[in-house]
Parts: sequence; structure tokens; C-alpha cells
Amino acid sequence: MARIELIGLSKSFGAVAAVKDLSLAIEDGEFVVLVGPSGCGKTTTLRMIAGFEDPSSGDIRIDGRSVNDLEPRDRGLGMVFQTHALFPHKTVAQNIEFGLRMKKMPAVERALRVREVADMVRIAHLLEKMPSQCSGGEAQRVALARTLVTSPSTFLLDEPLSSLDAKLRRELRAECDRLHQALKRTFIYVTHDQEEAMTLADRIIVMRAGEIVQIGSPMEIYSDPVNHFVADFFGSPSMNLIVGEIVQMNGVARFRSSRFELALPRHLRSVKIGPATLGIRPEHVGVTSGEGGDLRLAVRLVEPLGRDTLLYFDPGSERAFVAVSKGLNMADVKVGAPMALSFDPQRLYLFGADGKRIGRGPTQLVD
Repeated sequence: MARIELIGLSKSFGAVAAVKDLSLAIEDGEFVVLVGPSGCGKTTTLRMIAGFEDPSSGDIRIDGRSVNDLEPRDRGLGMVFQTHALFPHKTVAQNIEFGLRMKKMPAVERALRVREVADMVRIAHLLEKMPSQCSGGEAQRVALARTLVTSPSTFLLDEPLSSLDAKLRRELRAECDRLHQALKRTFIYVTHDQEEAMTLADRIIVMRAGEIVQIGSPMEIYSDPVNHFVADFFGSPSMNLIVGEIVQMNGVARFRSSRFELALPRHLRSVKIGPATLGIRPEHVGVTSGEGGDLRLAVRLVEPLGRDTLLYFDPGSERAFVAVSKGLNMADVKVGAPMALSFDPQRLYLFGADGKRIGRGPTQLVD
């Protein structure tokens, strides 16, 4: 296993700063996910750890030793790329054993090791096939096996599931988690998919514009976002965000938008007057067909998902407002009809004009 430290790591491509003064410690056996939108610097960070990119400044240490000047093959790391990059003229077994052949491992040992990792990732039946005869999911398992076979101290995975369909992504996510539990090695995984990050990570590193925005466990990131960007990025469907302002009326802080106004709960009453955005997750919005509630909106779309049903409401010029129906008689729901929405006061979030979270009280844990 390996402990990896990034100290003041930066990378520029000409005038473009891809990574900016990034510092991070990844512990032995940890599963860390770097997540963020395209262009945020996550893949560049991974490639610097692997040795495929040289940092413009800063230090990369593995078990306390600086590896900036070491070639990729000398760092003891294994990389799984976004594309499978398999040799089309070699069999699956020959693809898997390629790294061992380069290390001049005897043929008998190579064969045993290939069979062992093929069994581990459940592709032993494919060993004599060519890559062109494998499905996308099978080819990605071959790529995993090719990395596993060299027994690296740390696995670096660069969006390995992005080209697969939703069902295969779920299956291989579970496979990655199973391998991490079985191998007890350090995993550093890059993705733009917040669902993958939430499912796999011990810790999530949220990146934006080359910088770390927030670090935390999946539930910390989801329940206690530090700013508007993190709150909006995590969650499916996304957090509802309503632009407005904080005002004081009779000594009580209230949030006011073009559509509605409500008194803020006790943990948010000390916030300053001024522009703000109110946030609430769809699962914390109550919906009734009767009167009352904090807001009345017309139903735009009903999206049944089996266990849950998503209700999309029309707030006018803003993006659709979403609620997860709970205990609602769907016979009472009609597209175009207004419904009463109520907000759980303990689940409200406020963000200032600069996007930063304001009035943060105790961590808001999800039920």
C-alpha cells in the first residue's frame, strides 16, 4: 500500500493554469474520488501522480519519498485509462500478461498470475478471445486485469466507466468497490459523475477550475455543501435553488423571492440582509393538493421512476422546481394544476451573492 501526498502542486499549459497550488494527503488503502466538471483539473492531477505529466511546481510524495523525477514505471502505480487501449492483435491473456512480459517474468509464473487476476475480475472464460470479440464491459474488465496483474501499490482510474451504458456502469462500479475491499490498496478514481463518486468514495475531492473546493465523506459533501456549486453538482435530481434576498421584518429574518416569502428557521436568523439563494433538496419538499404550504406552483411534468415519482413544477422563468412525491395520491396530480409545496425548515440552505454558504449551522444529515 502507499500514502500519497501532493504539496502545492500546480500545472500550467502555456497561459492556462490547469491545477493551482493543490495540496492533499491520501492515506494507505483509501478510496479517494476526484470529481468535478470537465476541465476542472482532475485528470491532469491524476496524470501528474502517475508521472505522465510533469508538475510546473510542487511536490508528489509516495510514502514520504519525492517521486517528481521518477519515470511512471518506477513509481509502483497502476493506471486504468478512460479508453481500454488494448492491443487488437493480441488475445485477452496476452494483453493481461504484457506488463509481466516486460518485467521478464518466467512464462509459468505469468500464466498463473494471469489466471489468478482473470478469476478475480471474472473473465477467465475470455482469455483466448480477441479484444474485438469482447463487449464494452468485458473489455474494461480486461483493462482492469492488465493493471491488477502487476500488483501496484496504488490504482489510478481515469473515468474508466464513462463509455459504458448505465447498467454496465452500475455493475462495474460494484466491481471496483469489491476489488478495493479485497485488495485493500489505495484507489484514486477520477470521474465527472457525482453518482459514481457518492457510491465508491471513502472521501470525495470536489474540484473546480483547477482548485479543491471541498473535501469530505460522501454524506458530508451531500448534506453540508460549502457553496452553491457543490450543492448544485451533487444530487440527482439537483437541489432546488431559488434566487431572492434576505430581509428583516419585525425583527425576524425572512427570505423573499419573486414568487414567495417565508420566515427563516432559528439556525438561519442571524444572516445579513442582502441578495441570497435559497436551496432545498427535492426529497425535503412536501406536496399536497390542498391549500396552504410555502409556495404554490403548477405541475409541469410527472416522472414515475418505480419506487419514487418526481414532480416537476413550473416556477416561471427559472429552472423547473422538483419534488419527490411521498405518500401522495397520484390520482390528485394533474399536469397544469397548482399544488401546495412546503419546505422542511431544518433542511434549508442559504448561499450568498458570492456563492458561498451562509448561516451554516450543525451539519444537515440526510434521513
